[in-house]
Amino acid sequence: MPQTFAAADAVELAVVDRSGFIESRHSGIAIVLAADGTIATKLGDPSALILPRSSLKPLQALACLVGGAPLDGERLGLATASHSGTERHVAAVRDILSAAGLGEEDLACPPAWPGDTAARDELVRELGQPSRIRMNCSGKHAAMLLTCVTNGWDTEGYLSPEHPLQLHTREVIERLLGEKVAATAIDGCGAPVYATTLFGLARAVHRIGNSSTTSPFALHRSAGVLVQAVRENPWTIDGPGRPDTIVNERLGVFAKGGAEGVMVMVAPDGTTVALKMLDGSGRAATAVALRLLERAGALASPDVAATMSQLPLSVSGGGQDVGAIRPAF
Repeated sequence: MPQTFAAADAVELAVVDRSGFIESRHSGIAIVLAADGTIATKLGDPSALILPRSSLKPLQALACLVGGAPLDGERLGLATASHSGTERHVAAVRDILSAAGLGEEDLACPPAWPGDTAARDELVRELGQPSRIRMNCSGKHAAMLLTCVTNGWDTEGYLSPEHPLQLHTREVIERLLGEKVAATAIDGCGAPVYATTLFGLARAVHRIGNSSTTSPFALHRSAGVLVQAVRENPWTIDGPGRPDTIVNERLGVFAKGGAEGVMVMVAPDGTTVALKMLDGSGRAATAVALRLLERAGALASPDVAATMSQLPLSVSGGGQDVGAIRPAF
């Protein structure tokens, strides 16, 4: 059975400090690629297999774009997102569905409450219910449906790994990875998610993040358009006050977290980091990735420190901050 790395192949990436006592430790693997694509740093075994979870979304969104889906700006940002379900997010997803001539009922992702606290509270006050369009992956699903309509593919069963959409998506993903996927699993939203090496994921994200909108190659032009769309609309990729949006807004870093402690980032200069926490916790992933980019010289230390102060890294005791979640290096 395919499986991810063992504890013996991991290194300590983060600790939880409570009142000067190290209470918990997060081990994992990480890799940093320099702007030219060479390996700058390896922590643990980056050849190990992982499930990228939502960190795969930039690759899936690019497959939709390459497949002819008319996506740009905010709508392309939503296709790449794990959004927090605000009204602004939902409106953009509805725009994608409208372009496909479809509605919320055509989404195959499960119903969910908004991740944004204010949006959820408002929905509760209005006696609303969880819905498919509020689910954090609804932008990806809407983009997949639009790609199906654009190509004349049946929208029924669009999540099946054997559906033409998913076969096309897998082919694009493997081109970007530079390797064959090792296994196929079902993500939390119901879409296929593919086992890749951490190095392969880093290589794919590096290629996307270093692409130009004026490249002579169509795939790279589309990748450049995708990254530009997210950087110009950072609210789309995550949500107000949420980590991926914060690092994009403050540092110009293209970031996409995934469930089970996965994170990928591309700095403005093209330096790329990918990591996976062995215990599946993502609470330290953003901080560790930023620190790795700082160590690589891609981000200035004062800028990283200021951004870290905006992230949910404090440890509380008696209603006060008594410690912090912090990188272990």
